[in-house]
Amino acid sequence: MRVVFVNGNPENAAIWDLLCDELRGTDAVRLSPPGFGAPVPEGFGCTVAEYRDWLVGRLEAIGEPVHLVGHDVGGSTVASVAMKRPDLLRSWVSDSLGVFHPDYVWHDLAQQWQTPGVGEESVARLMGGSLEERAERLMARGIPRPVALRIAPAQGPEMGRAILAFYRSAAQPVMAELGRDLADAAKRPGLAIIGTDDRFVGSEELRRDSAARAGAETAVLRDIGHWWMVQDPARSARTLTSFWAGCEHCCPAGDTG
Repeated sequence: MRVVFVNGNPENAAIWDLLCDELRGTDAVRLSPPGFGAPVPEGFGCTVAEYRDWLVGRLEAIGEPVHLVGHDVGGSTVASVAMKRPDLLRSWVSDSLGVFHPDYVWHDLAQQWQTPGVGEESVARLMGGSLEERAERLMARGIPRPVALRIAPAQGPEMGRAILAFYRSAAQPVMAELGRDLADAAKRPGLAIIGTDDRFVGSEELRRDSAARAGAETAVLRDIGHWWMVQDPARSARTLTSFWAGCEHCCPAGDTG
């Protein structure tokens, strides 16, 4: 079983380390979006549509349908791919479906990044400082120190530019308009991860509503926030493996219909 993981902001693929340790025997592929752990190619604008097309291209190169899991920016990108190219998937998992809801309002940090001048100052603070200082900021958000120390080197001016470009391209009503096609994601089994303490991707009600529109199951992780994969990797792994087990007869490998 091949599983592709896509991280988000302000991270690299190390955010999946603890979870992948729990998923023993899984053929795990970790893809970092440009700017979020991978170099930004020349001419790549780090917009919502470009990230979707980037992921489509990477999945096409794999050459077979995969189980796709996304977090944060990766989570909304995964949902966009599920809407546009379900033939590339066996299943999909996202923790960011709330951003597609018509009532979703971007969180305070995102609104800063979407504001000229204010955004530049904000990402300079977030991406600045020594490796230890950047790791400390990640730890303050609930990311364990060993993982934070692996993420911190990926942060810097390039990630800052990616943050500004992505969130400015995603200012509402852009995401809500994309969410009009959520029903297209139901062509493949989907799972919405709902951490009850996550304050970045909308209320539990909004996330449940978007999941229903996408035909997705919901997995509610009580007392877990935005970084569920490091806050409780064992419970997260059980949630994913249970979902994948239920998908085995839903969309056999090679079915691209």
